[in-house]
Amino acid sequence: MLKIDNLHAFYGKSHVLHGVNLEIGKGEIVALLGRNGSGRSTTAKAIMGLVECTGRIDWKGQDILGRKAYEIAHRGLGYVPENRDIFPTLTVHQNLMLGQKGKGAGSRWSFDDMYGMFPRLKERQHTEAGVLSGGEQQMLTLCRTLMGDPDLIIIDEPTEGLAPKIVELVGEYLKTLKAKGISVLLIEQKLTIAMTISDRALVMGHGSIVFQGTPEALRADAYVRKEWLEV
Repeated sequence: MLKIDNLHAFYGKSHVLHGVNLEIGKGEIVALLGRNGSGRSTTAKAIMGLVECTGRIDWKGQDILGRKAYEIAHRGLGYVPENRDIFPTLTVHQNLMLGQKGKGAGSRWSFDDMYGMFPRLKERQHTEAGVLSGGEQQMLTLCRTLMGDPDLIIIDEPTEGLAPKIVELVGEYLKTLKAKGISVLLIEQKLTIAMTISDRALVMGHGSIVFQGTPEALRADAYVRKEWLEV
């Protein structure tokens, strides 16, 4: 579904990504791992048209490089940024409404689906999003993106700062997406969740992919883990 070839990205004169290549198939969860500053978040932003870049980003057979972010979203890519970006003065339900691309006709997901996955959101559906806990805001951001009915979701650090029970909920959420045939690019630092639910693992270092393989192969590669992942 998604194929990236020779992707270079820039912030002004700063050259951040250096020839990134990766592929994600239908219903596949791919973990993109690496230390802070390795280029993981920039890769997500490049896919969504949010940074200057060169190369090719092929989505369902069409090059989307250079498209506006809203155009890319309407083609079926969803993006959950690290900072969550909820609308704090709107209620939970209103935030979910903003995630819809149209009237919701033909969508795989409904409000009931969201509230069924995360009952805490149903309890707080009329509460302003700004007073939610960090975990609740993360649930809301995930669900708001899903309301747009994407075929692939890019999720940047979804478990950052969350309690272990909420991390488990996020893991179950991602498995639900996979069961529905939705692809996931999971950007994570926590190896535990990434290695448990991912089909493949990619490791970034200095703006390039330095490892591609199964979670099992990464577990067995002590050099890669020590050189590019461990603090």
